[in-house]
Amino acid sequence: MSNSNIPTGQSPEKADEPQLEEGQLLKMALELGPLVVFFFANAKGDALANWFPFLSGMQSIFIATAAFMVATIISLTLSRIKFGKLPVMPLISGFVVFVFGGLTLYLQDDTFIKMKPTIVNTLFGTILLVGLMFGKSLLGYVFDSVFQLNATGWRILTFRWGVFFFFLAVVNEVVWRNFSTDMWVNFKVFGVMPITMVFGAMQMPLLNKYGPNAEE
Repeated sequence: MSNSNIPTGQSPEKADEPQLEEGQLLKMALELGPLVVFFFANAKGDALANWFPFLSGMQSIFIATAAFMVATIISLTLSRIKFGKLPVMPLISGFVVFVFGGLTLYLQDDTFIKMKPTIVNTLFGTILLVGLMFGKSLLGYVFDSVFQLNATGWRILTFRWGVFFFFLAVVNEVVWRNFSTDMWVNFKVFGVMPITMVFGAMQMPLLNKYGPNAEE
């Protein structure tokens, strides 16, 4: 049988692998950008206070929270301009950033911004798992333009990510309640992201097994 639908120079095996749509790297950069800004502002809070007198007297975590909120606005705006729409998950996360970030700055209590990942991950996990209880693989509505899976694949992937979000919520609670603020910020940037990337990479066999041509 001819493989005329396979691009020239691409093997059948490669053609069967899930492919990311164009712009995924830019989307990732826009989503991770505010987190990098948050880490930098927390690490360089004293220097920023010296450079900008209106920040004088503010603790680093509060400077970082304000910078995080501004960076989130910029990220969402650029996403809207570049892609013509706002991604669902970053939009929800951004809303929680504004609510809990605003409380953090208004009450001068960093507990709220530290709880933000717990709230967001619990919310995502609940939405995905409750959706499955009603027969809806909601992850498919978010990533259907990125990956092509059959119904079974979406159900399994949705369940795994739902449980993983709860795992991240628990880990965040353990870290911020038992370690310093700087340790929590470092873990948020250098711990959560690598863990999430490793978990995502572990799903590749599932993406290959339950592609659109796989039997149910």
